[in-house]
Amino acid sequence: MSIFSIGVSGLNAAQVALNTTSNNITNVYTDGYNRQTTLLGQSGAGNGVRVEGVQRQFSQFVATQLNQATSNSSALDTYETQIAQIDNLLADSEAGLAPLLQSFFSSLQDLASAPSDPAARQGLIGTTDTLTAQFRAFDGYLDDMQQSANGQIGDVVFQINNTAEQIAMLNREIGLAKAKTGEAPNSLLDQRDQLVAELSTMVDVELSIQDGGTYNISIGNGQSLVSGTRSFALEAIASSADPSRTVVGYRDGAGNLREFGESTFTGGELGGLIAFRSETLDKTQNQLGQLAVSLAQGFNAQHAEGVDLNSDAGQDFFSIGAPTVYSNANNASGDVPFVASFSDDLSGLTASDYDVKFSATDGYSVTRRDTGETTTFAADATTLEFGGMLVTINGTPADGDRFLVQPTRHAAGQLENLIQDTALIAAGQAEGGTGSGDNRNALALQNLQDKALVGGVASLSQAYASMVGDVGNRTNVVQVNRQAQAGLTQQLRALQLSESGVNLDEEAANLIRFQQYYQASAKVIEVGATVLDTLLGLDA
Repeated sequence: MSIFSIGVSGLNAAQVALNTTSNNITNVYTDGYNRQTTLLGQSGAGNGVRVEGVQRQFSQFVATQLNQATSNSSALDTYETQIAQIDNLLADSEAGLAPLLQSFFSSLQDLASAPSDPAARQGLIGTTDTLTAQFRAFDGYLDDMQQSANGQIGDVVFQINNTAEQIAMLNREIGLAKAKTGEAPNSLLDQRDQLVAELSTMVDVELSIQDGGTYNISIGNGQSLVSGTRSFALEAIASSADPSRTVVGYRDGAGNLREFGESTFTGGELGGLIAFRSETLDKTQNQLGQLAVSLAQGFNAQHAEGVDLNSDAGQDFFSIGAPTVYSNANNASGDVPFVASFSDDLSGLTASDYDVKFSATDGYSVTRRDTGETTTFAADATTLEFGGMLVTINGTPADGDRFLVQPTRHAAGQLENLIQDTALIAAGQAEGGTGSGDNRNALALQNLQDKALVGGVASLSQAYASMVGDVGNRTNVVQVNRQAQAGLTQQLRALQLSESGVNLDEEAANLIRFQQYYQASAKVIEVGATVLDTLLGLDA
């Protein structure tokens, strides 16, 4: 090879290196861009240089670790955002239920002091109206959060599907580009890895790489989301157990729609939303309902022991809804009517939901969701008594049928004050009453403040304080975990940047270095020309 060819090879190599460095500099702030380097090699012994390729600086191991950390961080960020709303609501010293419960029992004390005073009686009705309205408002707020969670799950599922489709499309384009040029299309590879990183913020994913570099992505329990050039869509669907609840479904290659369990997703925004809903939102709404039922049932029972100004027995002071029962949408028998009501003894009432399964051989099994405790009943039973409830079975379920019982989920939203006539307040005692001046039942009603009405173990104020404390503690745990996970994510991101990120000082030095390389290669050609001119001059 002549000196000219050697010089030209150097010029070409320098030009590629300068282009690569320039590309790095201009993409310093481009999300997902990985620094590129020019690979040079000898073009045979003494035959100049050749460009072997432009390689991007990318560590798949670090990227996988970062994506996992990002997924966990996203889940905790979402969880914290949601739970903070409930924590702020319950902990508000002015808008919370604690001061209203205190005002309610204070008005009972006023009634006991002056049982025939119309103002004291009207005061009780007023504080009762305020208290029940706040229960309904709290329940309405939590219901809104349930609906918001449903909507957000649907939005995240749409984004997941869109991103998965783009990754599958890039798999195809990358394969075509490699087949055409024989080289890796770095810009397409960067785009694909950036999409995987974005997907990790939405849901926890498992990435596997085929021979040839094709990305396959699975989620949950191994279901394929991206397989080569194909993507499989998730669906936001109504739960078969609870139609008011949005869950995630998956349609497989045969077109069958499968419903994922809520424990399937733990990472990303989707995992954070589902975990918040099942761990905190459901529990808080159930606890609020348990508090409402305990107040209504306990107060009504004591109010019935007294007499009003008309010398009649006390009527129900509060109205409260019945437990909610759902037949599973996949039941063979369809919608077998289960009618649930609260029993007179509420000591067994919990803040948990229950799964009921019927077996023609083994009968009914009732499983408490929060503890997994199971109670069984005979197959021919017509009434099931559990958890402070009576469930009447009107019909015959099919073998394998399932039902969901929510004792208190919507109870707080149905709490109402039934008495608006001051004469109907039963402040006196039925037996041996002393007329309008009798305050014995009013005193008994006031004493309910300190009785263990909630689950037989806690007063109303204690139960509410426990609920507030539980949410507060969970909020603190989520915040601490989020901060720790954020630190880990930041460290991994810094590690990735140290390997793949563009350093402007380094690239500026490379720019000068390769410029000198270009000038030196040009000098080689100039020297060759001078030598040639000299040789030609000698011949002349």
